[in-house]
Amino acid sequence: MKILVINGPNLNLLGEREPGIYGNDTLESLCGEISQRAAELGFECDFFQSNHEGAIIDTLHAARLEYDGIIINAGAYTHYSYAIRDAIAAIHIPVIEVHISNVHTREEFRHHSVISPVCTGVIAGLGKKSYLCALEYFR
Repeated sequence: MKILVINGPNLNLLGEREPGIYGNDTLESLCGEISQRAAELGFECDFFQSNHEGAIIDTLHAARLEYDGIIINAGAYTHYSYAIRDAIAAIHIPVIEVHISNVHTREEFRHHSVISPVCTGVIAGLGKKSYLCALEYFR
């Protein structure tokens, strides 16, 4: 099983950005924990982070030929990127949408996801455990 974890805009600033919401873990430490759990499950796991919508779309397109599943935290693109939504719909592999914070307890614009309808599932509000729970889906 080969899984790709995609992190969108501003997630490169984990550990610095609003630690009261996102915690103190850096993106590097988060990826390390995900890698460790993936190895325990016998999975291969790769990571991609970009602040650019087109780069995320290109990565989703390429993933269809190489990965068995995707875990995506599209950041703010979750709420308005129909282009990322269409890319997920086009690739025909399971995609789990994750969020570190509980988006439903935050600003109203975060309550709606345009990508959820084309994702296999959604996990939000569990901090870094959202990613680890998403890995479990692929067991």
